[in-house]
Amino acid sequence: MILNDKTIRKYISEGLLEINPLDDIQIQPSSVDLRLGNEFLIYPEDIEIIDVRDPYFSNRLIKEIATEEGFIIKPKQFVLATTIEYIKLPDFLTAFVEGRSSLGRLGLFIENAGWVDAGFEGNITLEFYNANSIPIKIYPGMRICQLVFAKMEDRSEKPYRGKYQGQRGTTASRIFLDRD
Repeated sequence: MILNDKTIRKYISEGLLEINPLDDIQIQPSSVDLRLGNEFLIYPEDIEIIDVRDPYFSNRLIKEIATEEGFIIKPKQFVLATTIEYIKLPDFLTAFVEGRSSLGRLGLFIENAGWVDAGFEGNITLEFYNANSIPIKIYPGMRICQLVFAKMEDRSEKPYRGKYQGQRGTTASRIFLDRD
């Protein structure tokens, strides 16, 4: 079941769902708008290969802090970003991130691997790809994506406690921590 605005407000007021900071205007009929933070991680163009087992790969990413003047995503560029909001999901709610359609119509693809597991807490790291042939300028603080919540049939037996739990700011891949 997808949560509506009334239920989202209820869960927040009861302390079951946490989104901080949050202005009531961000709550939509069936989602919550999240805003763009100012921290970006950029993949340098001189990298020849990404080795998923290299625990030091993320040290090669370039960290950039955007100002109110904005951040430019070049054509065909992949960039990591973060939300301003820190969220905390209970063990009976899951969520998924949807990019705003107005930005998608400009060629900006926004993902976060799609799904946020029950029990997750942290900032949401976003994956941007400019599919356009011209640069796209975005601004910290702008509404960048929507978080849609779904109530599960029952509480999770093992809520999320993975490698991204409690992440703050833009977080690079930690795939090297996988055991498989």
